Amino acid sequence: MSEARLRLSLRHFGRTAFLVTAAAVVAMFLWVSDGLVRDLSRQERERMQVWADATREMVRVLSDDSGAAAIDVDFLLGIIESNTTIPVLLTDDAGNILQHRNFRLPEQCDSPAPMDLTPANELFLQRKLAHLSGGHNVIDFEIAPGIRQHLYYEDSTMLKRLSYYPYVQLIVMLVFIAVVYFAVLSTKKAEQNKVWVGLSKETAHQLGTPISSLMAWMELLPDMGVDPDTMTELNKDVQRLSSIASRFSKIGSRPQMETTDLRTVIDGAAGYMATRVSGRISLAARTGSEPLPVLACAPLFEWVMENLIKNAVDAMSGTGSITVTAGRAAGRAYIEVADTGKGIPRKNFKAVFSPGFTTKKRGWGLGLTLARRIVEQYHDGRIYVKCSTPGVGTTFRIDLPLAQ
Repeated sequence: MSEARLRLSLRHFGRTAFLVTAAAVVAMFLWVSDGLVRDLSRQERERMQVWADATREMVRVLSDDSGAAAIDVDFLLGIIESNTTIPVLLTDDAGNILQHRNFRLPEQCDSPAPMDLTPANELFLQRKLAHLSGGHNVIDFEIAPGIRQHLYYEDSTMLKRLSYYPYVQLIVMLVFIAVVYFAVLSTKKAEQNKVWVGLSKETAHQLGTPISSLMAWMELLPDMGVDPDTMTELNKDVQRLSSIASRFSKIGSRPQMETTDLRTVIDGAAGYMATRVSGRISLAARTGSEPLPVLACAPLFEWVMENLIKNAVDAMSGTGSITVTAGRAAGRAYIEVADTGKGIPRKNFKAVFSPGFTTKKRGWGLGLTLARRIVEQYHDGRIYVKCSTPGVGTTFRIDLPLAQ
């Protein structure tokens, strides 16, 4: 595995490890919160069971004529009165409400007995009973042979809040993780941008000195007897170096955009590359007859086209065809660069644009990264792998907004 691929794999591993760790932390908090909810729910049911037992026992002691009955009643009443948080409905077998506690009634009522209820409060309690009858919060008990009562209860306010807490916690944790994740990505991207700018400006600066020297030599070479044809070719190469230095200087800062016919840029890049590829590789540009005006920096966009064509050449074993097509679709201009090379696996459709990703033995893996930066950040466009089949070929596509 190359060093570039190793770095890319480690970066993906670190991102995956962060997300897995975050998911594990969220799952742990949810598990703890769910355990607390279950424990509190069980405790409330136990309290309601005690309440039901106290009600049944009070009926027994009230029917007892012994002298201890008064003491038992005070104790049992204390148990019943201690419930100030859990809403309770007590009914008989016929569904008649015998008692209610801790409900927020529509109209103020101090009595727990149903005979003192207003019509609005009675309707409210009947609806509550209908709702609770379909749930699990019910305790059935027998107060005398053949006489049964039913205790319906709602979760307390604390239990309701605690049951919502895991969902609130989940949302907060997800938002926090998302903010941290994107903050790290933004910081990393800003650092990368600084590296790009510094590298580009330094490269342009370093190229400036030898280019100036070569231009001076170009003026002296005719006097040394160099033939005109050689001078013409040398001049083309010097101009090419000057253009490359200009591109690096432009990528280090926001370039000046001008309305440009995209066909001219494509034809220029394809014409330049056609003279520098093998004669066994066919390179054709089909730009049509309709103008394609876009806001663009022509030198940088030519660089994009040259990178795509170079990648297409590298993808073929010295023979094949490359077709560059341009046109309009859905109110936007598009360019497609199709080759008959070895193709790209679908899993690498996005990875090919990552810094350092390359399938070549020699190469920095920066060509497509620079192309994406130029297209997306400077031209508000999009570049992606439209389709690719291993052993058949690949098509890259660029979408750009048309100039108004």
